[in-house]
Amino acid sequence: MKTITIPGALFFNEEDNSFIQTKEATIDIEHSLHALSKWECKWHSAFFGNDKKTNEQILDYVKCMTLTEGVDPNVYRFIPANILEEIGKYMEDSMTSIDWNAQQKHKSTKTYGKPHQETVTSELIYFWMIDCGIPPEYEYWHLNKLLSLIKMCYLKRTPPKKMSKNELLSRNASLNAARRKALNTTG
Repeated sequence: MKTITIPGALFFNEEDNSFIQTKEATIDIEHSLHALSKWECKWHSAFFGNDKKTNEQILDYVKCMTLTEGVDPNVYRFIPANILEEIGKYMEDSMTSIDWNAQQKHKSTKTYGKPHQETVTSELIYFWMIDCGIPPEYEYWHLNKLLSLIKMCYLKRTPPKKMSKNELLSRNASLNAARRKALNTTG
C-alpha cells in the first residue's frame, strides 16, 4: 500500500463552464490484481501490453487502486506529474528480495505463462493463482509481489534442468580425476 497526497487545485470545467476547487486529499492506493481486474472490466482492454493508454485511462487506474473511501472524484482530474511519477515508481517496485537470476541457475529455463505469446490479463493471473493454489485474498497484494509468488511456485514445481550427455561425461571425468588424485592412484 502507498499513501499519496494530492494537493488541492482550481481548474476550469469545460463541460459546464465553471471553476472547480478541490481540497487536498490523502489517499491510500494498492497496485493489485483486484485493481487491475476492476480497470479491465471497465475498459475491456488488457492493462499490460497496452502502451497507448489515454490520460483518462491512467487516472482511472489510480481510482481503481484507491482504497480510501469517499474521495471526491474531482481530485483525480488534477494529479500533478510528480505524483503520477511517484505512483509509477511504486507500481514498478518488485516488492521482493528474490534474486531471480540466482533462483534460475539450477532450474530449467521454462517460466510460467508465455509473455511473448500470451496477453497477460487479470483472468490469466487469476488462473495462475488457482493453478498454484494461492488463496483468493492474495488478489489484494501488490501485483508484483503476487507475480513473484506465482513465479516462485512454478519454479519450485519445475524439476532441475537435466544435464546433457556431454555435461554428464565431463562431470564424471572430473570427479574421477579428483578421486585418483586424492587416493594417489592411476586407475
